[in-house]
Amino acid sequence: MKESTALSTQVHPADAQGIELAVSLLARGAIVAIPTETVYGLAADAEDADAVARIYAAKGRPSFNPLIIHVADRVMAERYARFDALADRLAARFWPGPLTLVLPLAEGAPAAGLVTAGLPTIAIRVPAHPAMQGVIRGLGRGVAAPSANASGRMSPTRASHVLHSLSGRVPLVLDAGPTTAGLESSIVAIGNGEARLLRQGAIPVEAIEAALGRPLPVAADAEPVAAPGMLLSHYAPQLPIRLNAATATDQEFHIGFGPVAGDESLSASGDLAEAAARLFDLLHRADASGRAGIAVAPVPAHGLGAAINDRLKRAAA
Repeated sequence: MKESTALSTQVHPADAQGIELAVSLLARGAIVAIPTETVYGLAADAEDADAVARIYAAKGRPSFNPLIIHVADRVMAERYARFDALADRLAARFWPGPLTLVLPLAEGAPAAGLVTAGLPTIAIRVPAHPAMQGVIRGLGRGVAAPSANASGRMSPTRASHVLHSLSGRVPLVLDAGPTTAGLESSIVAIGNGEARLLRQGAIPVEAIEAALGRPLPVAADAEPVAAPGMLLSHYAPQLPIRLNAATATDQEFHIGFGPVAGDESLSASGDLAEAAARLFDLLHRADASGRAGIAVAPVPAHGLGAAINDRLKRAAA
């Protein structure tokens, strides 16, 4: 099925009928936007090379940037990846949920080559969202699904965000309302008995370190791209962003936090989980505000604040 900008994009509730429709499209080689607990994903059958290529074409995504395969459970994960003791520990603690593991490819793994961008590793996770789970189980194999937005732009946490970026490029968007986490998954690479954090995400680093029982080294920004979200400029709105802004000019949309009220607040009470869930939604609103720029109040760098600041740093770049 050839994708083009002439597609008619249908929005359907993420109910049983919508899941059945999504499975039918994926089985025929189409791409579909599906909600997860983190952000909306642009999904394709991970074993269909032509379908995976349609993700890259729709997003304008560089082919050196690998994708995450979403699977139904640990059994399906072993079809694509090899697990060691550290991977076992993290999967048992955080799956299903917003943790992606970058693991060595299993021998004979049927994933399309574009999924791994030619690397000997694969990024994989078990999502917790019932819509994505329903689609994967209906299809019976892994689903490759980066965020459902144009490459480098703000991640979508509502169906309307997907339409703003990809209307006419995808035949179906399943709508389950706003996502709960609001940030992409945390990504941990495991190899040779060691673990490294490749991307800050919806699970605080402190929680991953507690599960590992050891500190978790963080990948340097200059490292080669081994997982999604590692590009220095990413998650960007059209408007310029100014960070750590306690005040704003009349020409800036001010996103507040805690005691800094702003035009709208990530969390007036200073709750980092609430701030994470609202981050991309407020960036979308600010980008459409008609102002000349966006100013964002300081956000603490601990817990989920580390992931929020990571997204803002890359958006501002």
